[in-house]
Amino acid sequence: MNKSAVGMTHIYTGNGKGKTTAAIGIAIRAMGAGMKVLLVQFMKNYPYSELNLLSQFDELTLKRFCHDEWVFRKEPPDEGQLREAKEGLVFSMNEMCSGNYDMVILDEILVSIYFNLVNKDDVLNIMKKKPEKVELILTGRYCPEDFYDSADLVTEMREVKHYYQKGIIARKGIES
Repeated sequence: MNKSAVGMTHIYTGNGKGKTTAAIGIAIRAMGAGMKVLLVQFMKNYPYSELNLLSQFDELTLKRFCHDEWVFRKEPPDEGQLREAKEGLVFSMNEMCSGNYDMVILDEILVSIYFNLVNKDDVLNIMKKKPEKVELILTGRYCPEDFYDSADLVTEMREVKHYYQKGIIARKGIES
């Protein structure tokens, strides 16, 4: 078998900026090569600017599950959020195995584990059931270290310096 035809599992984690950006960059490259991409976002309901562009591509399907407002209130996720997250995992597994996509991105799935929105074993199961030709990308802070053995590529974004520390808030087109 041609090893380049085998899909790999990527993890982009760490406290530095750029995890979702890296995944979207790979998605754009994949679409440029004629691949079909599924981008499933967890804990994101903000109208990020990249969505304006990504929605224009026929090769990309975007689906969003859950929000993160409860995190800022320092509360646990409510039953509705837990149910929606579970729906997101079932959707992701079904679509990944459907044969309709060459690449599946589970954006912020790792931080969803950290905040007990999704079960770690359910995410590991998705990684284990990944069809051979599907490229699977997981993003988010706080990746459990035992996930590293199930991945083919692990990149940790490390914050060295950030202008947030100077009080500069998220800027449209750069961070949002």
